[in-house]
Amino acid sequence: MAKVRKRTLPSGLVRWQAGYVDGAGERRFKLFERKSDAEAWLVETRHDLARGLHTPGSVSPTMKEAAALWIKRCNEKGLEPTTVRGYEEHVDLHIVPFIGMKKAAEMTVPTINGFADQLRDAGRSTVMIKKVVGSVGSIFKELRRRGLANTAPTAGIDLDLGDDDREDPRPIIPTKPELQAIIAGCIDRWRPVILVAIFCGLRASELRGLTWSNVDLDARQLTLTQRADAFHRIGKLKSRTAYRSVPCPSLVLNALREWKLKCPKGDLSLVFPNGIGKVESHSNLLERGLHPILVAAGITELAPVLDEAGKPILNNASEPITREVPKYGMHSLRHACASLWIESGYNPKQIQRLMGHSSIKVTFDIYGHLFADAEADQRAAENVQIRLLGA
Repeated sequence: MAKVRKRTLPSGLVRWQAGYVDGAGERRFKLFERKSDAEAWLVETRHDLARGLHTPGSVSPTMKEAAALWIKRCNEKGLEPTTVRGYEEHVDLHIVPFIGMKKAAEMTVPTINGFADQLRDAGRSTVMIKKVVGSVGSIFKELRRRGLANTAPTAGIDLDLGDDDREDPRPIIPTKPELQAIIAGCIDRWRPVILVAIFCGLRASELRGLTWSNVDLDARQLTLTQRADAFHRIGKLKSRTAYRSVPCPSLVLNALREWKLKCPKGDLSLVFPNGIGKVESHSNLLERGLHPILVAAGITELAPVLDEAGKPILNNASEPITREVPKYGMHSLRHACASLWIESGYNPKQIQRLMGHSSIKVTFDIYGHLFADAEADQRAAENVQIRLLGA
């Protein structure tokens, strides 16, 4: 039976005690300074009990404890070390410092919004805030699996994060003249890898994990079955849909035929290994491969010079000191491939399959603007005018 009673504490303070029986038949109590607060809380608690959505605060873990359970589960599921490390950074740098000591039972939609506001005030970017709140949602998924929570306070939440949401979400894609300059400038061992990146749209991890058994020169295609992670370990692809076959144009096939004759041999039979036949590092793909090509071709941009804390170094006029840096990374070549396929008439479903996206939504989110038909849009605008005005 749920009741609110007046209690005098040993210290002489008067408090109002709300008592109820939880779903497991245990008697629970909570003290309030005001009777109205106790009664309001008890009404809400009884409502949650009736719907099976109540977890007593006394058995609810703190968010720090809950996060530890989630990270443990991530390791048990065999997630990639880089993925787990990213989650650990979310916990250590963003979740624990702000809400680590809060009980999971205290986390509500307003609390989550307040947490997002705290992160924004502390200088976190909009992208990072969304990722961290997503991690909080994953923590609650694990708590529900363990029977330690019955709610999902981040489900369907609409974070109001200000003007950062107005930034252009479209990827930066190299222009055709830039791609032509890159192709003209890539020589020796870097030519085949750059050509495959541009014309086949592979992720850098897929390039690093590609084997000769997955290169069918007669069928003129590559078959993707594995990737190399940040720790140089060969493993599964990013998602089920990442397992795919990709066509190769003649320029790529000829480069691969030539490269196969002098490719370093190794136990893994990799197409693009390092000098001793082992997995090539991502940093070498950039620092020894793509970036020198970009610099030699003049495809650079100005970027601020940062200090050890990651802040721009200023000159005597209090202006940021800048330097020229390569304009693109390996993933930009993947974007370029997608844009060329779309320009050639491939439909969204084909692009999803060839790029290995997990869903068509991912394809539209990244490349939706490239499917636009300006002429069709103009014809539609003219038709609206004719229907309305008759001329």
